[in-house]
Amino acid sequence: MSQPIEPPLTEQPTRVRYGVLTFLCVLAFIMYVDRICLSQAMTSIEEDLGISHANMGWVSAAFTLAYMLFEVPTGWWGDKYGSRGVVTRIAIWWSLFTAMTGEALGLYSLLAIRFLFGAGEAGGFPNTASILSKWFPAERRGVAQGCFNASAQIGGAVAPLLTAYLIQWVGWRVSFALLSLPGIAWAIAFWCWYRDDPHTHPNVNTAERQLIAAGTTRVSGEHPPIPWRAVGRCPAIWLLGAVLACGAFNTYLYFSWYPTYLKQGRGLNELEAGKLASLVLTGGAIGCLTGGWIIDWLIRRTTDRQRTRRRYSSSMFVLAAICLLIGKYCDSPTIAATWTSASVMCAVSTLSAWWGVVSDVSGRHLGALFGLMNSLGGVGAIASQIFVGRFADWMKSRGHAGRAQWDPMFFVYAGVLILGAIIWLFIDTKQSVDADAESEHSPGEPALHDE
Repeated sequence: MSQPIEPPLTEQPTRVRYGVLTFLCVLAFIMYVDRICLSQAMTSIEEDLGISHANMGWVSAAFTLAYMLFEVPTGWWGDKYGSRGVVTRIAIWWSLFTAMTGEALGLYSLLAIRFLFGAGEAGGFPNTASILSKWFPAERRGVAQGCFNASAQIGGAVAPLLTAYLIQWVGWRVSFALLSLPGIAWAIAFWCWYRDDPHTHPNVNTAERQLIAAGTTRVSGEHPPIPWRAVGRCPAIWLLGAVLACGAFNTYLYFSWYPTYLKQGRGLNELEAGKLASLVLTGGAIGCLTGGWIIDWLIRRTTDRQRTRRRYSSSMFVLAAICLLIGKYCDSPTIAATWTSASVMCAVSTLSAWWGVVSDVSGRHLGALFGLMNSLGGVGAIASQIFVGRFADWMKSRGHAGRAQWDPMFFVYAGVLILGAIIWLFIDTKQSVDADAESEHSPGEPALHDE
């Protein structure tokens, strides 16, 4: 429940919350550089270690599977014990396994390393959602979430081109070692500076504490157990997971396979593919920033924020499918990548709306339930990573090469985006999990929930 607004103070609020957001944006940037750099290195790794497209799809999926399995427990860990220590551990763990990726000797060692990489990185987004819910008022959270998501997409956009240059300079093995260093430095700085509760941070003055408390949720006492019965009968949770699975199916094409498609389907060299892959993911960064701003702007002008989020997100998924198919038919790689970038921009612009709905539904269990829904989204990510590798090998076995081998897959991706658009229209979040759990224990009393 939002805290009551206290009488205004004469002093100006400090801006420590923006320092928190800056830390989180840097985290997102590093996280996505380390996550997506593998996509640019795929062809070098396949040639060096003798791995097929289909098996490389399993390598990519190993990360996502571990990420799914550990999202909920790591999100719950942050809910119960605080995000400061959890996020610090996450950054150190994934950085170490980024470095170890360069030590892989073959398929099985690479599978194990990427699985452990995913296990370590799991929980980053759920804990970030919890941090933002504690440090930013609800009406300003969309822009904050948009900045975080945009930073992740910028990291993803930088990763292919940066990795291409590093591979040419020092080879793919040393590249992973160099890419691991920023995450360790970030973890040390974050641990020293950040505090889970704004009221305990030494640099926050009374005015900023009042501003934050007026529009955020503060819960005291022992953290309650997750009400799994209420979770299980909440359709919005499962629909939010399903719509994220559709979005993840789409975006993981670009996170995992797009540079390989550009090199083998469009005939580009390493640097050309890196540049256009970065262009496509830059569309995601633009979508995150504009989507967060648009959602906040629309919500301030409506009495039904849930319907606004549904309609906006459904429309953007449809536009994403249209742009994707236009790009498929363009002969110029640059023009095709530009239309594909527009498709990613439209699809990813819905993330702030998704985060907002998840926050409303999850209540005090935001970290754990965000992790649950993010894990459901991982089903789409795994399906995408495995599908492309097997599809490309299957088309090759039928005698197809170049664009004929790769381009038909875009019909599948457009269809999944349309499915996501339909699912968005059925999401209804009139009651949070907390309120449902409370009404279960007090059937004679009306459930209270924060709109």
